[in-house]
Amino acid sequence: MEKKYILTELVAEMKLRRMAFEIIENNREEKILFLAGIMDNGMVLARQIKAFLENNSSIQVKLMEIKLDKKNPLVCEIVDAPIIKDQVVVVMDDVINSGKTFLYALLPLLKEMPRKIQTLTLVERSYKTFPVHADYVGISLSTTLQDHIYVEVLGEKVIGAYLQ
Repeated sequence: MEKKYILTELVAEMKLRRMAFEIIENNREEKILFLAGIMDNGMVLARQIKAFLENNSSIQVKLMEIKLDKKNPLVCEIVDAPIIKDQVVVVMDDVINSGKTFLYALLPLLKEMPRKIQTLTLVERSYKTFPVHADYVGISLSTTLQDHIYVEVLGEKVIGAYLQ
């Protein structure tokens, strides 16, 4: 089956850069910012955003990874959890399909009592079944429930996104 690309590598990079500037704008008073990537592709986004933030602001950026068992999402943990009490955390994932992954990813963060949690996604679907709002969105799509969005990564870079 032929892939219907909705983002190329260049467009994805432009969207990530724009979201990084939005993060700077919305957090200009912060000295430190934690980027929490949801395992795999969310971490790729977090690393790319981190590079943009470090090159364009004086905010100190720290990465953290959220591991989640998609079959049993209550099994969710922060890898090498830093102290985030009273800090700002931006949770990142490549696609918001139903919103379920984002909600479960918040559980271990809430236990640590951050001051503020923001959310970022490269692709947001319009048909969410859980009440999740992304603060930073690369692209929003109206899709059918049968459509699925895939984000392709190569190493530490997003190289495209397609609809199937």
